Amino acid sequence: MVTLELKGLHRVKAKGRIYWYAWRGGPRLLGTPGSPEFLASYNEAIANRQSPDSGRFRSLVALYRASTDYKKLAESTRRNWGPWLDRIAEHFGELRIAQFDRPEKIRPVIRRWRAAYGETPRSADYGMQVLSRVLSYAVDPLGKIASNPCEGIKQLYSGDRSEIIWTDGDIAHLKKTCSAEIAQAVDLAAHTGLRVGDLVRLSWSHVDENAIIIKSGKSRRQREAIIPLYQGLRDVLARIPKRSPVILTSSRKRPWTVNGLASSFSDAKKIAWPKGDNLHFHDLRGTAATKFYVDGLTEREIAELMAWEEEQVARIIRRYVGKQAAIKDRIKRLNEARQKSQP
Repeated sequence: MVTLELKGLHRVKAKGRIYWYAWRGGPRLLGTPGSPEFLASYNEAIANRQSPDSGRFRSLVALYRASTDYKKLAESTRRNWGPWLDRIAEHFGELRIAQFDRPEKIRPVIRRWRAAYGETPRSADYGMQVLSRVLSYAVDPLGKIASNPCEGIKQLYSGDRSEIIWTDGDIAHLKKTCSAEIAQAVDLAAHTGLRVGDLVRLSWSHVDENAIIIKSGKSRRQREAIIPLYQGLRDVLARIPKRSPVILTSSRKRPWTVNGLASSFSDAKKIAWPKGDNLHFHDLRGTAATKFYVDGLTEREIAELMAWEEEQVARIIRRYVGKQAAIKDRIKRLNEARQKSQP
């Protein structure tokens, strides 16, 4: 087939249709593969690439792809962002960069593009995140525009699950039918608040005498999570057999992968709740927040440990620990402070 002889062709399948591009992030080709129109548009794209128009938005996408900022992203992030960069280059590619320096004019154009994905708000917001990153790169370090026109455009998806937690009853219900390995993963998540990516690589060497200390993969190992070994967490660790240097293992006695744990966890939930439920693995972080509070950490300490806002933690405490428990805790602290102040 003629198209196989052309270098750099990029194939994208969207909504059941196949589109061809001269290269990843490059212009879309006209006609069907192998036709004279297809070859002509390919040759034109290659000629333009050799002498690119640096004033077009398409050049920003190419510059960002080649940047160290983009290359520093996790491989999984680049894999997810790649198709969005293709869509962004296709839609905005021929616009002049100068048009993005007029926020009041370009924002309606950006909103209309986002509206094309409005049926899936989270996907629309994800696309906006990628577009915003390209435009931020255009501001600094490129200096092509003065400000990012995506700033000030509100997200479509407003779901905040930070106040949803697994109760002890929910966890007990899941454990009736799930494997011991899934139960161990759930218990460890509920007692540490760690994200699944950090849980699957958590090793026994991360467990110190008084705390679990691990650099979070979410921050590209720049933020260190330090989780005190309170009694509940010690009990969970004591119940997990040491089959591997990594704490959590599958039924095959091998360390979990993120996808492997997610898939097995999803299957376990379907068995426990055949009619469905509203609980995600990530919601176990809220469960951990309540356990931290009950075991004596302050709302500020919990917020710092989990990289949340204090108000998020406070809402969880008010809702799930209960007003009476919170009031009793404050009374206890007030009495202790009063005793310390008395001569």
